[in-house]
Amino acid sequence: MARRIDVTGADGVRLAAWEFGDPPKADPEGFAADDPAGRPFVPAQAHRRDPEEPADPPDPPLRAPDAGGDSAPGPDGDLAPRTPVSQPPAGPPPGAGSGGGVLLLHGLMGRASHWASTARWLSERHRAVALDQRGHGQSEKPPQAAYTREAYVDDAEAAVEQLGLGPAVVIGHAMGALTAWQLAARRPDLVRGVIICDMRASALGAASQREWEDWFKAWPVPFATLADVRKWFGEDDPWVERPNPARGAFYAEVMHEGADGWRPVFDPGQMLASRETWVYDAHWEELAQVRCPALVVRGLDGELGRAEAQEMVRVLPRGQYAEVADAGHLVHYDQPDSWRAAIEPFLDAVLTG
Repeated sequence: MARRIDVTGADGVRLAAWEFGDPPKADPEGFAADDPAGRPFVPAQAHRRDPEEPADPPDPPLRAPDAGGDSAPGPDGDLAPRTPVSQPPAGPPPGAGSGGGVLLLHGLMGRASHWASTARWLSERHRAVALDQRGHGQSEKPPQAAYTREAYVDDAEAAVEQLGLGPAVVIGHAMGALTAWQLAARRPDLVRGVIICDMRASALGAASQREWEDWFKAWPVPFATLADVRKWFGEDDPWVERPNPARGAFYAEVMHEGADGWRPVFDPGQMLASRETWVYDAHWEELAQVRCPALVVRGLDGELGRAEAQEMVRVLPRGQYAEVADAGHLVHYDQPDSWRAAIEPFLDAVLTG
């Protein structure tokens, strides 16, 4: 089961936050309303179906305090009814453990559902919430919105505060990891630990940005079927060195069906604008300002090399290192069991130690 809670981000952008797992059936504070039909639901459900299957309607969203408004965008931008909730309790809900909350931040082009496996085992002991960041998933994608580093960090700060997660462990993948350590540097009172998954601290440069622009132009959109999506991103994409079914499945989760076929739920132009705000700069200085425990995790075949990862650990005042064998850039999605084994000792020490 997944439950949506709306968060108001920077400049009033509406963000969709998601709790996965089986939380308490009756929370007097209004934070844990089970789906009335008793059916499992994940935010990407309507986008994963085969073209012949009808889509289930989305669950009505819950609203975090101060979110405002009377409606919230559904998966395709339409307005769904909003269910008001009262102020959340100061700690995690009953049955979710007492060690503090966890905020999960996906990478560029990702969505909260990519964290479903991690969030479910986390929810056995802690309150874990995954955020669709601005421009992604079921969060708003206003063309006039800022897609700056400051806006993304402001959104994460708002999520921790409005959801009552702080001081939280913030787990981020790629762009989400950069947001995590920038939030920890800015607001040490809100962050008790950070997990940095396969994100570089070095500048990537203009050539990298041009490569991404060309890559987006190469996408053969619209795709006729989800099987075509999986095949292209898992096999035919020039960036794929060998068949990678997990990569194909990862991108299938960020597609939705339109009249002419399957297209991404995000605007590639907004993704490039988001990326442009970090690729030209190095981020070592902010890394050094992270005073809480921090774990740097890399996939053995990922984008973060071992030498740079170990230098990041050295720069972090309380840095630790882990790597996952047989994993590429999508570490948590590619090898979920090995990912859990790599991060669980760190989480136990930070959240319950």
